[in-house]
Amino acid sequence: VLSAMRYGAPALRNALRALRAEGVRRLVVLPLYPQYSTTTTASVADVVAEETQGMDVTLVEDYSTDPAWVAAVANSVSRYRHQHGAGRHLLFSFHGIPQRLADAGDPYPQRCTDSANAVAASLGLEPSQWSMSFQSRFGRERWLEPSTLAELDRLAEAGVREVDVVCPGFAVDCIETLEEVALGLAEHFQSKGGRLSYIPCLNDHPSHADALAQLARRV
Repeated sequence: VLSAMRYGAPALRNALRALRAEGVRRLVVLPLYPQYSTTTTASVADVVAEETQGMDVTLVEDYSTDPAWVAAVANSVSRYRHQHGAGRHLLFSFHGIPQRLADAGDPYPQRCTDSANAVAASLGLEPSQWSMSFQSRFGRERWLEPSTLAELDRLAEAGVREVDVVCPGFAVDCIETLEEVALGLAEHFQSKGGRLSYIPCLNDHPSHADALAQLARRV
């Protein structure tokens, strides 16, 4: 098993070249993007295609509704709520993309919806007990809606005072989940009279590792 980064070090392109030099001929590539998008998974696929010609390569393109992964996310939410209390609204916040990409056929919004529906069903939540949104909008063009900021404002106006936020589009926590959501959006919601609790990503939990291992073994 070898890890690599699409944008960063160790670079994916260098890792693939090293594997070829070692004589590897069969390769499984598992991008840690649960929901397929042309902006993420397809970008990995482009590099893999360029660097692995002649090799037997399988790319795991999407696991947005994979049962083991859904169970891992649902169990993570349950564990957190068992420790910190239940009965609050659950908000699924996904990384956003420009609306024009979705209009051009990128299936990402539907994959996010599928993930949220699957996890909510596993948790036994009613439609009124959860919602979903998209974070990290920047620039002037329209992005996927509702934005997480707008959804928090809507919940506050509806009288919701306690919200749990989970970000199942991220395999591990990063500045976008910890700085933007757990700190920035929590402060914003507090200014509206509410309390936002952030549920950590799966990170290195054994259930996450097991779900990924099952995906790799299955192909």
